[in-house]
Amino acid sequence: MPKVPQPVTDDSVRVRQVNHYQFSWVAGEPGSAGTFTLQLVLDQGAWEEIVTVTAEDADVLQDLLAGAETVYYDIGRRTLMFGTAAAGQG
Repeated sequence: MPKVPQPVTDDSVRVRQVNHYQFSWVAGEPGSAGTFTLQLVLDQGAWEEIVTVTAEDADVLQDLLAGAETVYYDIGRRTLMFGTAAAGQG
């Protein structure tokens, strides 16, 4: 059996399931563009992440998040993964 470094903690888990998400928009200075953010609630609140996104990315991400049955987030790489399927399914 392989040795697993101990202890395994919440901080050592690098890929987590997205359970909830919320887009926000913060106004910029007068005459300047605002800023969109995406808050991700992961593993039933065990971890949260906030990422800054463009308006175009927010639109695409909204569609992907709404349409995917399961979504995962890799904390270290800051990567959302959609439509996870078992090997051999296609």
